[in-house]
Amino acid sequence: MIETERLILRPWREADKAPFNAIINTPAMMAYFGGVTSRARIDAIIDREMARQARDGHCMWAVELRADGRLAGVCGVRINGYPDTPVPDELEIGWRIAEEHWGSGIAREAAEASIAWGWANTDRPRISAWTTADNARSWGLMRRLGMARRADLDFRHPLYAVDDPLGAMIVYAIDRPATVAPASRG
Repeated sequence: MIETERLILRPWREADKAPFNAIINTPAMMAYFGGVTSRARIDAIIDREMARQARDGHCMWAVELRADGRLAGVCGVRINGYPDTPVPDELEIGWRIAEEHWGSGIAREAAEASIAWGWANTDRPRISAWTTADNARSWGLMRRLGMARRADLDFRHPLYAVDDPLGAMIVYAIDRPATVAPASRG
């Protein structure tokens, strides 16, 4: 669907479930998502993204390495706002790239391609991202992508208990540029 120098961002397949669980469901990868969880919950992530792809034509796509076809993680854009928060119906960008690729620029490469796709294929005025304040790697990438902190959009994530610090989301956003280059389509 989207090809970069090192990556292919594509819709999910059933066959991705086991490798995704292996790379995503580790203590380090799940540190800001409530910890290691069941295989069923990880599979449900892919099921939701497959449904979003079918419904919206985009989702948090599978990120595959062009060199060998291995799954490297997830990145993309989706409509995932939450009612009763400042981000209902926001076009959200997100990523989770396997630990073995941390620091290699893969997350940035995938995110830049996803943002370009979002501008070329939607009419949204901005793209937003959110994470917990402790996740400096994530909000650091948001900054490197040109996103600006939007404290007015911060919210309490409805999927976390009220007293869970992981539920306090900080939001970054980037506004649509005046001119938009066409995205690569597959």
